[in-house]
Amino acid sequence: MATPDGGLFKPGSTLRHVKTGGFYKVVLLANIEASLEPAYVYESMQSHDFWIRPQLEMEDGRFEIISE
Repeated sequence: MATPDGGLFKPGSTLRHVKTGGFYKVVLLANIEASLEPAYVYESMQSHDFWIRPQLEMEDGRFEIISE
């Protein structure tokens, strides 16, 4: 289960996707309903689409923090 301060990236943090170079803003850390696995909800700063990615995937080096 996700905890408010449990993630590496905090709400409001700006991230850069290492492979694509895209910029994203972390909205919150939530839970995937089916598995209760912690996941990040984040917003593309280019398209303003919202995305959800499991916490472990998000923190595996695909993203780097730009600012908190």
